[in-house]
Amino acid sequence: MMDHTMTKNPVSIPHFIWPADALRRAEKAAADSLGLTLFELMIRAGEAAFQRARADYPASKHWLILCGHGNNGGDGYVVARLAQADGIAVTLLALESEKALPEEASAAREAWLNAGGTIHAADIPWPQDISLIIDGLLGTGLHSAPRENIATLIQRANAHPAPVVALDIPSGLNAQTGSTPGAVIDAACTITFIGLKPGLLTGKARDVVGRLYYHALGLESWLAAQTAPLRRFDASQLADWLPPRRPTSHKGDHGKLVIIGGDRGTAGAIRMAGEAALRAGAGLVRVLTHKENIAPIVAARPELMVHELTTQSVDDSLQWADVVAIGPGLGQNEWGAQALRQVWDCRKPMVWDADALNLLAINPDKRHNRVLTPHPGEAARLLNCNVAEIESDRLLSAQRLVKRYGGVVVLKGAGTVVASEAGEMGIIDAGNAGMASGGMGDVLTGIIAALSGQRLTPYDAACAGCVAHGEAADRLAARYGSRGMLATDLFSTLRRVVNPDVIDLNHDEPSDSFSR
Repeated sequence: MMDHTMTKNPVSIPHFIWPADALRRAEKAAADSLGLTLFELMIRAGEAAFQRARADYPASKHWLILCGHGNNGGDGYVVARLAQADGIAVTLLALESEKALPEEASAAREAWLNAGGTIHAADIPWPQDISLIIDGLLGTGLHSAPRENIATLIQRANAHPAPVVALDIPSGLNAQTGSTPGAVIDAACTITFIGLKPGLLTGKARDVVGRLYYHALGLESWLAAQTAPLRRFDASQLADWLPPRRPTSHKGDHGKLVIIGGDRGTAGAIRMAGEAALRAGAGLVRVLTHKENIAPIVAARPELMVHELTTQSVDDSLQWADVVAIGPGLGQNEWGAQALRQVWDCRKPMVWDADALNLLAINPDKRHNRVLTPHPGEAARLLNCNVAEIESDRLLSAQRLVKRYGGVVVLKGAGTVVASEAGEMGIIDAGNAGMASGGMGDVLTGIIAALSGQRLTPYDAACAGCVAHGEAADRLAARYGSRGMLATDLFSTLRRVVNPDVIDLNHDEPSDSFSR
């Protein structure tokens, strides 16, 4: 399967996300508001899926369609009927159950049979010339591992060379959390209907969703009148956060930032955070670090104002700065702990990362002016649980972190989740596997802190910072591939990304700015 992290969504998908259970409840209300039946919606879903599969795989001549015992299977029956009418050979396998099919799926099944279609048992041998598989096994109601008979079909589909098109969501993927409690379809593409579900964007989603398509099924007017509780953020929104600067602006208008960290031997972390802040547009950046780090950082990036971390320098900097960032290379010994104690009660906007989070886990408290940026391991320490629990429901984990610690939380990972005390929550639809390398978190800390100093609210700074960070990496990956990407490679593309009014998508070059 094509690496999803290297594939931009090929059609526009909405920026609003609906909790999976809320969307299931709203479907009937949406249909009723427009005088539609749920069966008519099913017909529209099947037609949209058929057209998408036909467009993406025009050479496929024999489709294998896997139908479960629910409305997702009903969509599959509609696809089968349309494909057969278009001259495509169709082999349809259906799961049987003692429980009656839902009314709409039953009607779709009858329409397939009335059109001369055949329903095969799920355990028959598969024809040799299958060139496309349609996954209609499980829908958005999954909460546990697929049963053995379904898991067997999923495993057979994944082992087959034909690409898989998933209807609404890959079978086995939890639509709310993005978790995969058991076997899961590895789709080449997924077409989702009516509303975007969070499980398509976070957790394990990027491993299995493939190219993501969306179809509103004609419910656009109803959807526009609703307020979705979650947002999807991507690079198309950067211009809203980052308008052009006034020609008469000066460095004091763009934020005075102090970054604290870099114990002995960790000059790289604090230097990357500092340079990232400059590249993201901070007006002035002061770095407080171990005295051994001063000379190499100044030599490498003279635009940074670098001072020895002392009690006095921290006090002075807290008075001077508009924004405070602490954590990159801080360590957990007394040197770093003392600095954090001084910063603890600062009322200015702050970003806490890395060892600042580990020290916070030891002495938890709640503050309203902090952005916390944990990766799953740090989040587990902050919530006194294990990483598996964090990853099993990333949205809930972010909400728990905000409830306990206040402010804004950035739960990093594939499908980063940003949550605020005010109840705002978004999923970042940017970034790729190349970012799984050392220093990326330090760069993100610098970006968010810099944007906080440019008059963005903490929540907006966190969201915009994560998008800019991920988009910079996506541009590099699109040109050079994800393997071997360095955190400092982001600096040249980052500068382009945070100037959305002037960026040229065709001329990004790798950065050599870290090697002066």
